[in-house]
Amino acid sequence: MKTSLTWREKISYGIADMGFNFYWTNIATFLLIFYTDVFGISAAAAASMVFAIKIVNAFTDPLIGALADRTNTRFGKFRPYLIWVPLPLAGAAFLTYTTPDLSEGGKIAWAYGTYLLMMVCYTCINIPYNALSGVLSADPQERSTVNGLRFIFAFAGGTLVTAATPALVRWLGHGDDKLGWQLTMLAWGTLASALFVTTFVNTRERVAPVPSQRSNVWQDIRDLSRNRPWVALFFLALIIMITITLRTTSAAYYFKYVVGRPELMQGFVPAYMMSAAAGAALTPVLTRFIDKRKLMMILMSTTALLSLAFFFVGKEQVALMFALQIATGLVLGPKSPLAFSMYADTADYNEWRTGRRATAMTFAAATFSQKLGTAVAVAVIGWLFTRLGYVANVAQSAGSQAGIVWLMSLIPAAFALCAVTVMYFYNLDNAMLARIQADLAARKTHLETD
Repeated sequence: MKTSLTWREKISYGIADMGFNFYWTNIATFLLIFYTDVFGISAAAAASMVFAIKIVNAFTDPLIGALADRTNTRFGKFRPYLIWVPLPLAGAAFLTYTTPDLSEGGKIAWAYGTYLLMMVCYTCINIPYNALSGVLSADPQERSTVNGLRFIFAFAGGTLVTAATPALVRWLGHGDDKLGWQLTMLAWGTLASALFVTTFVNTRERVAPVPSQRSNVWQDIRDLSRNRPWVALFFLALIIMITITLRTTSAAYYFKYVVGRPELMQGFVPAYMMSAAAGAALTPVLTRFIDKRKLMMILMSTTALLSLAFFFVGKEQVALMFALQIATGLVLGPKSPLAFSMYADTADYNEWRTGRRATAMTFAAATFSQKLGTAVAVAVIGWLFTRLGYVANVAQSAGSQAGIVWLMSLIPAAFALCAVTVMYFYNLDNAMLARIQADLAARKTHLETD
């Protein structure tokens, strides 16, 4: 049955993603340069550590998804995690951005342990939150609206983090970057926790598996592996995360070592975030007129062209850099709400095809691919920097500067084109989704009358 959600519930759901970006945007934008330029470990060691932890953490995603699908409380399956996990997550982030007085080997061990703890805690709350969007309503268009609003808050949070974090580090640290980063992450964690609780209080779970459903984790995984549209989205998420992470993580190095104006980072990433928020706001309108599959292909093709154009920008052409960044954000803005709406559609498809529903597992396996994509991107950056002779806090060689430019342009463009190819294998159009919803509604009506 289709459900019209109130604006209070839509906003309350969406606002939590601002809290998630208090963590995620800090990790994507600043963590690598924090490790190399503040924490004090090499680019190769930092990249290897991030890659290894991302791989390990990616494999915890399906486990958390399976646990959430099998959680039963009076508050629902997914909402309770929004009050169980926020404080452990904030504590883990505080430790991750703490720089102890240890040897290089001790620092690397500290980095492995604290970063893994933070990412596991993040997974324990983020996957149930993602799954919650699939059970607020069964209406595909309502899901597009909810996820569109969610990512407006997400990009707003990302904008706030990238604009305010460097200033907070200076202000809270009083010139001590190590103390500044530690207290800054404590502040972001506290604010995020308040937003998660707000979401818990003001949302409701409505779509549930049939009471007689029985399945195990391996059955859920087998179902997903045979779910063609979900498999397409798995590889799409992998490729898109590589594309975005390459540009986002490289931006700090680009302005510090290529342009020679690191202060521009405070406006560059927020410019992307604000334009992406505008793009996300357009998602429900776009999906009314353009099929989701076709829309995703258009978005990623345009992203490839804009990334390619960045290669030809001179280091003195700051206005053009920002113009391309804003255009990229506007184009990629609808990508996230569109993808998460499509994940919910594949959960419906799986229930329609097999009679079994595993909403959290569907989203968990999707975040698996996103984390794997992030890990691959960071590994590419670390490998390329090592090959080209990157040394922190000194003038870079011509080869190192060229590599940073490639990471902002040619390499992301190639991955964006791969994403377009993947979408040819996604086979859920609007007509198919309407049929699935009608059949599922008829099944539930039949069960209720038996």
